[in-house]
Amino acid sequence: MPDNLWAALALVLIIEGILPFLAPGLWRTTFLRLTQLSDGQLRFIGLVSIGAGLAALFADQLFS
Repeated sequence: MPDNLWAALALVLIIEGILPFLAPGLWRTTFLRLTQLSDGQLRFIGLVSIGAGLAALFADQLFS
């Protein structure tokens, strides 16, 4: 389990770093737009992200 956790965290860092590395201007513009969202909108984005992650984990466990 700890090995999987470290692998998952490493993948998160890799994925998070792709956009600023390849398109820093687009990343900056996107980040500025995110800072202008209300708390409720950001919470909704977080909720959707959590739901998508849980669904992906569930599907992985279901089909493996």
